[in-house]
Amino acid sequence: MNRALTVDDLVLAGIALAAGLLGAFLLRMLLRWLGKHADRTRWSGDDVIVDALRTVVPWAAVAGGAAGAAAALPLTRTVQHHTNQVLTVLLIFVVTVSAARVVAGLVRTVTQSRSGVAGSATIFVNITRVLVLAIGFLVVLQTLGISIAPMLTALGVGGLAVALALQDTLANLFAGIHILASRTVQPGDYIRLSSGEEGYVEDINWRQTTVRNLSNNLVVIPNGQLAKTNMTNFMRPEQQLTIMVQVGVAYDSDLEHVERVTTEVVAEVMTEITGAVPDHEPAVRFHTFGDSRIGFTVILGVGEFSDQYRIKHEFIKRLHRRYREEGIRIPAPTRTVALQQGAVVIPHQRGTENEPGEANSARRD
Repeated sequence: MNRALTVDDLVLAGIALAAGLLGAFLLRMLLRWLGKHADRTRWSGDDVIVDALRTVVPWAAVAGGAAGAAAALPLTRTVQHHTNQVLTVLLIFVVTVSAARVVAGLVRTVTQSRSGVAGSATIFVNITRVLVLAIGFLVVLQTLGISIAPMLTALGVGGLAVALALQDTLANLFAGIHILASRTVQPGDYIRLSSGEEGYVEDINWRQTTVRNLSNNLVVIPNGQLAKTNMTNFMRPEQQLTIMVQVGVAYDSDLEHVERVTTEVVAEVMTEITGAVPDHEPAVRFHTFGDSRIGFTVILGVGEFSDQYRIKHEFIKRLHRRYREEGIRIPAPTRTVALQQGAVVIPHQRGTENEPGEANSARRD
């Protein structure tokens, strides 16, 4: 436009800009009120959506007010065009960032609400966020009049070189996606690798899997290595598991009495110790005539992997105390050494009537 700037133009521009700012303030107050109501619902997805709208809508109102102010001023066609482009790019940028936040939040909400999907795995969240940001970047270029077709062609040609240069990174990325898609490992599972590493899976991201062992240290394992190694998952197909404790009693013991006392101790531990399985049926299985004892296995129920150490600890203490009260002996293997003139004869092992911890005897000929 070629006319001169007047006071009326400034007044109209100021009114448009003030209307945009006022609208942004009122909309933000409205969305804050909606956010309080969204906090009361069970679904966390509405919280993510309202939080994103709280960023987008006020900025859209401000951009609309600025566009109205620019239209009220006697700007040249070129300046008007550039102003509209800047406002449009700003609005697209805000919408893209907010959309990336919404989509990532919804993906996180879905994964946390489904037991078969990795709740805390960031790989899905990162991939969706990058895709939304990339689409927004292409829209910005198209808005500025930059053709994206040559760029896509160049990316397609250069993608081969990038793929060759980032073989390990891409291998870890697709290995992580494969691990999560196959549901063999999920965050929260306790795993043990054939190489010896074990612990709770903390997170699976685009490159690596983080495992926290029982000493509270973090072990970082590349996804490609995790996909190729032999692994035991102690949380699947179910979290509860059984552990076996080996015990032995003397040959002169009443095995019916031993089984009854041991079963009572197992039932006591299962109901009183945190982490045990109260409805676990006590099981005692005799299996071996040893050199000094009759061996048997006691099967205990455990809620999850790390509980087994506390349950074993309490079971052994209580079983040992109960055996002493009932007169059930746990023999210790001994070795008799016979000393002769110029030679030492070591006969085979045999049992002893002593309790564990008493000294072995030696016989001199």
